[in-house]
Amino acid sequence: MTAHPPLQRAVYVVSLFPCWSETFIVREISALIENGVDVRIISLKKPSETLVQADAQALMDRVRHPRSPLHALWEATKALLRNPGAVIATLGSVVADSWRSPSVLAKSLAAWLRGLEHVDWLHGFKPQVLHAHWATYPSTAAWTLSRVLDVPFGFTCHAHDIFIERQLIARKIQDAAVAVTISRFNVEWLSERETAQARDKLHVIHCGVDLRANPWQPDGRLPHQILTVGRLDPIKGFATLVEALALLQARGVDFQCRLLGSGPLDASLRALAQARGVADRIEFCGAQPQDVVRRWMGEAALFVLPSEVAPDGNRDGIPVALMEAMATGCPVVSTRVSGIPELVEHEATGLLVDEKQPAALADAMQRLLEDADLRRQVVAGARAKVEREFDARKEARRLQDLMEGVAHAS
Repeated sequence: MTAHPPLQRAVYVVSLFPCWSETFIVREISALIENGVDVRIISLKKPSETLVQADAQALMDRVRHPRSPLHALWEATKALLRNPGAVIATLGSVVADSWRSPSVLAKSLAAWLRGLEHVDWLHGFKPQVLHAHWATYPSTAAWTLSRVLDVPFGFTCHAHDIFIERQLIARKIQDAAVAVTISRFNVEWLSERETAQARDKLHVIHCGVDLRANPWQPDGRLPHQILTVGRLDPIKGFATLVEALALLQARGVDFQCRLLGSGPLDASLRALAQARGVADRIEFCGAQPQDVVRRWMGEAALFVLPSEVAPDGNRDGIPVALMEAMATGCPVVSTRVSGIPELVEHEATGLLVDEKQPAALADAMQRLLEDADLRRQVVAGARAKVEREFDARKEARRLQDLMEGVAHAS
């Protein structure tokens, strides 16, 4: 096998940077930088979040945010004059794909324009690869820039960007030099519904965890402390968790639950906890810095994430929070949804139940809270699984190898 020269310059395109819920992108970029790659970031949106994780803050001098719409139009006009064929062709493809949905079309055109806003700068930076996270608007911008600049492009698709919004995805898979997804489940889903090319072209590269930042600490945990982390969104199944916790209370099981995250279901989940008589057992903690999440993960006796398929078909990919819990030695319970069984193997690296089943979820939580031998068995298997398949540095190195192959192919 021929070794390729090291990758020197890459550009990532994302919807928003920094983004509290996308720490996996930060880890991937940081790993590439550690490996000597000069990575720059194009954010399609201006910064808007008040909570910025420390590792994301460290990358802010590498980020290019959008300027005014007038500036974007001026830069796009210059790109049109320089390469009219590619600019017009990409515009036509975006319109043809999205015209039936005015809102998607408007956002796609904005992404197309926000990408072209950076053409002049990209000519100077000379990236060897353009890579986007999410197969929706960021990859539309990266695909456009690839056609205009004649630079290889890749993208990583995750969950809602294939289960709910599939914008030019067959075309993107076809044109991508590096097409990536985060689970084998996604490969099969796309190959059956979008394009047979998915099975041959998509590489499975996991969103991993930083094992140095998530040390192994299986002992000394608070015996009744349950932890869950995630956006308060239907796909996380937190209503099912509240119902399961009410069942545990009815059985006389002692517990206290911390729920970390914010989102649209905050008020309804609090009301449900009150109605089920467990409001004093659940601490709604809101969004928290990564160091707080890690500290509480090191204290919890059990981590629970009862992911489910939402009514609109949306669902998780493989939640990074599960990986982090497993890395630290916290036993986990989750559901048989999407790619989760590729991480959590029942009774080997955690416990799995069917989605939307409060009684089954309560049974699994009770088993792990009460069975020390089972806890020792699953946490040992979980750490080994994460080290083998979900180490952020190893996964970033695999992605870098693919990028190096296409960067030097010509």
